[in-house]
Parts: sequence; structure tokens; C-alpha cells
Amino acid sequence: MIVMGGIIGAGIFTNPYVVAQQVHTPLLILGAWAVGGLIALAGAFIYAELSSQSSESGGQYVYLRDALHPLVAFGYGWSLLFVIQTGGMAAVALIFANHVFELVGAQVTDVRAALLASAALALLTIINCIGVRAGSVTQNLFMVLKLIAIGVLVAFGLMISHPAQGATVPTALAPASTLQMLIAFGAALIPAQFAYGGWQTACFVAGEVREPRRNLPRGLLFGVLGVIVVYLSVNYVCVHALGADGLAQTKTPASAVMRLALGEKGGRFLAAGIAISTIGFLSQSMLTAPRVYFAMADDGLFFKQLAWLNRARVPAIAIALQGGLAIVIVLVASRFEQILNYVVSVDVIFFALTAVCVFVFRRRNPRGDFFRIPGHPFTTLFFIAACCVITFSVVYKEPLNTAISLGIMLAGLPAYFVWAWLRKRRERIDLS
Repeated sequence: MIVMGGIIGAGIFTNPYVVAQQVHTPLLILGAWAVGGLIALAGAFIYAELSSQSSESGGQYVYLRDALHPLVAFGYGWSLLFVIQTGGMAAVALIFANHVFELVGAQVTDVRAALLASAALALLTIINCIGVRAGSVTQNLFMVLKLIAIGVLVAFGLMISHPAQGATVPTALAPASTLQMLIAFGAALIPAQFAYGGWQTACFVAGEVREPRRNLPRGLLFGVLGVIVVYLSVNYVCVHALGADGLAQTKTPASAVMRLALGEKGGRFLAAGIAISTIGFLSQSMLTAPRVYFAMADDGLFFKQLAWLNRARVPAIAIALQGGLAIVIVLVASRFEQILNYVVSVDVIFFALTAVCVFVFRRRNPRGDFFRIPGHPFTTLFFIAACCVITFSVVYKEPLNTAISLGIMLAGLPAYFVWAWLRKRRERIDLS
């Protein structure tokens, strides 16, 4: 349940339509989600091995710093603040906004969704800066709401006796080359990868698991396999009820399925559950990235103010900056799929670089007593290759989007050298 709880978020209720926009047959849609699950499983094993060798706060930042170079680690932290974390928050906020409009029966436009998402981000940022904690009971309640919503969706979706015509009649498409099909499938993995995001929490679980070398891989295997089953079930129901074409045309596919099954009240019931659980997920995610900023500041490579804790022991400045940048992304991009490409294009690059750390650490400590990835090096190389395919696909499909996000990532290079110079200057002053 810990692994599943770390993965299942808001993406599964929305991302099926983004996948369907890239690949246009039920088989390829379900195939993208199956392959995305295998990538998540390989990634979880990688992070489990890395975390079993280090208990230092900062996670991925620490692995990149110790295995590759502080410059790479800084690039990750920089990208986390300006692209990955803030972009992810913006995407989830738009999911919330779209389902709120679905709930009240109002027409959804990109501008309206962006404004409501910005308001939600601003409110949650203020609440988290003050230090109001939802607590484990509330977070567990949000998790239960998500599981109930998924269970209701699958159960009633399968009961639809007259599914959409597109579910049984494949769409006529122009012949595509093998390269075009691979690029399209790689692009379909982008939203799937976003929805499966959360297997990184394996790096926080390892130190708390009894007999981690035996229990951790077992928990990861069954947890991720359970999520794969859940996600494939949701997507099968969406394709069954809406058809591949219908699925590609609705931004709230889960609510659309429930509307077919139970009428307008059913659609609004599910929209309410999704909106509530999304807010809980968004609020919790605001508190994770400051760990990385703290590690960077502790290394003397970032603003120390971002690691400052207020009276409520909350990194208020870091949270406020995150929230402000997320609002900017929402207002500038305003479209969910655009933000998705903006985030994943950079995220998968650092996933691949983090997987490379496994080879570095094993070479340094070949006989170390730590959890080892099953099937290494093949599973690790599969994960790296998958990240490369996704990166190539998003660059090919969305060159402008990726140029912006990669440009922001590369802007961290001169910033690193500035902070490194300032750190050395402070060290010289302290010695004198």
C-alpha cells in the first residue's frame, strides 16, 4: 500500500485522454500504459538500490552529486525548482480545475481553468506556509477517496451495455512508418510516465523497511504490479465506454464514463471525489522538494533562505517560491498537455542520469552490502533506453516546449559556477 499510495495520484483520471491523442487504437493505448508500468518498476528498483547506500537527506540530488558531479546535481535541483516540481504542481492544479468545472456543470476553457488552478495554488501555498498540516489521517482519507473513485469507475464502466462506437470500430488512419509509430508511442509514454510518477518514493522507504534486501523488492514488485493492474483497468474502461476517438476528445474521461453509466449525477459524484483527492495530493507534494533545496543550500550552492524554517518549522520561502512559479507556469501555458511535455522532457533526463549512478557506485563498491537491482544491468539499461526514447519523442513532437524547458535547465550551468565561486570566496574569507 505504501508503494501504491506513492504512485496513484491525479494523473490517472486525466492522462488517458493525452495518451489516446498520441496513439489511436485501444491496443496501443493499453500497451503504452503497460510499458509505462514496466518502466516504473525498473525505476523503482534503481532508486531502491541507490537509497540503500545513502541515508542523507536530498535523495536524487545526493546520488547525482556523489556519483557524477556537483554540477549535475545542481542542474537537477535547479530544474526541480523551475521545471519539474513547479510544472508538476501546475499540471495537477489544472486537473483540479477541470474537474471542478465538470462538477458545477460549467463550460471549461483554458483561461478559466488556468485562473481557477492559479487560485487553488495560491490558497494552498498560503496554507502550507502558515504550517497547517493535513496530517496522516487526512492523507490516508484522500488515498481512500482515490481508491473508491477508481473502484466505482471500473465497476460501473464495465456495466455500460452500449459502449461508444469508437470502442469497437477502429479509427481509419493513414499508414505510418515504423519510425513515426515509435515516436508516437514514445510520446504516449510521456503522460503515462507522469501518472506512474511516485515510484521515486522507494528512496525514502528503504531505510524504514525490515530486512530491506528481501522485503523491499517484494513490496516494490507487488506494489507497482498492483498499480499497473489498476491503471490498465481504468484505461480499459475508458476505451470501452468512450472509444479511442471519444477518449482523445475529453479532458475529464473518468467523469465522462460515469456520466454514461449513471447519468449527470454519476459524473458529478466522481468529479467531486477526484477534485478533493487532487487537492490533498497537491498539498502534500508541496512539501517534498524543499529537502533538495536544503541539501543544495547546505552545500553552499543555493540561496540559504530556501532552507529557512519559520516558527511552524515549515520552509515557507521555498514553498512560496514554488507556488509562485507554479502559478506563472499555469498562466503562461494554461494547457495541461503542454505543461506535461514541459515537465517530462527534463524529468526523464535526470531519471536516466540517476540510473547511470548505479554503475558508478557498483564500480566503487562492487561487494557492498546493499539492495541490488534484479536483472541488472539489463533492467537498468532498459530504463535508460526508455528515458532516451521518451526524450527523443517529446523533442520531436513538441520542439518549442522542450526548447523552453531545456533552456531553463541549461541556464543552471552559469548559475552553478556563480554559486561555486561565491562559496570558494566565503571559504577563503573564513580561513583568513
